[in-house]
Amino acid sequence: MRSSLRGQVDPFIVMDVMAAAAKAEAAGRHIIHMEVGQPGTPAPEGARRALAAALEQPLGYTVALGLPALRQGIADLYRRWYGVDLDPARVVVTPGSSGAFILAFSALFDAGDRVAMGFPGYPSYRQILRAMSLTPVGIPTRAEDRYQPRSGDLPEAEGLILASPGNPSGTVLTVPELAALTEAARARGMAVISDEIYHGLSYGDGCHSALEVTDEVVVVNSFSKYFSMTGWRVGWMVVPPDMVRTVERLAQNLFICPPHASQVAALAALDCIPEAEANRAVYAENRRLMLEGLARAGFDRIAPPEGAFYIYADVSHLTDNSLNFAAEILEKAGVAVTPGLDFDPDRGAQTLRFSYARATADIAEGLARLTAFMAAR
Repeated sequence: MRSSLRGQVDPFIVMDVMAAAAKAEAAGRHIIHMEVGQPGTPAPEGARRALAAALEQPLGYTVALGLPALRQGIADLYRRWYGVDLDPARVVVTPGSSGAFILAFSALFDAGDRVAMGFPGYPSYRQILRAMSLTPVGIPTRAEDRYQPRSGDLPEAEGLILASPGNPSGTVLTVPELAALTEAARARGMAVISDEIYHGLSYGDGCHSALEVTDEVVVVNSFSKYFSMTGWRVGWMVVPPDMVRTVERLAQNLFICPPHASQVAALAALDCIPEAEANRAVYAENRRLMLEGLARAGFDRIAPPEGAFYIYADVSHLTDNSLNFAAEILEKAGVAVTPGLDFDPDRGAQTLRFSYARATADIAEGLARLTAFMAAR
């Protein structure tokens, strides 16, 4: 069978690490998971109860843009979190944030267009773009800039992806930084996509939406992280008014609609903020332990994370092959971590990402193992 060139995307390395960890567990080993950005908590109780009740009724197609009540609920969230008065007609419910990126890239760009993003950054941006015959363009960022791009660094391109909090860095863009970046992009004729899927998970002054500074932006978010609903595959996007019909037509044809069952659960999850906040408190404690424990173990070159549940460490003083180093840590310490090559194909051989999304007891055990590993190395 013939194959397309655009289908030859790079692997998502963290998934390979997960597979190696699963193989070790199948052989009887106890592995501490610091590789994947998946909450260790279940979906909110109210979401699970709502779905259980809904199963007594038929669940079928919804309208392509999502349940009207859910779109209204998401718009209300923007008013509470950011003071943004958002028309729910601009909210599009999607099959996870991945579905939102596919819709955004399809609506905004033509084959061959260039789309810029900060390196390090979420690897699937690059691979989805390549699979759609678009060209990803990396913007090398610096630890002193908290691994976020600066407005003066933007290349010639048709699009710009921002991420706050960033993955893998966990760093957050301020309102002035968002304003400077979106204005610089506008001046260059670049469409801006703002990835905000870790909003709600912050440990300082909070997160700011790009919608606070401009309406000429596509915002992507998800129920996966703050609401602990990774496997439910339900996200959303906010688009400018003149894009709604374009995105709707694409959604009708690409996905028909988001999963009805997940939308029911997501609507109920919006009323489960106390439970989500309790989970955030766990991540805050995990973050405290990680910042102290990683430094003691020898992983001390980081830009302190302000959100999400990741720490991105420069390990250039320890290795120039993060892939092999991560495999060594898994084999000798029983801790799964992610090589930086996932996030930065140019400099990621000298970095690692540590996730602290799991239970606090697991984090403490993982740090003890990492400390012993480094002492014996």
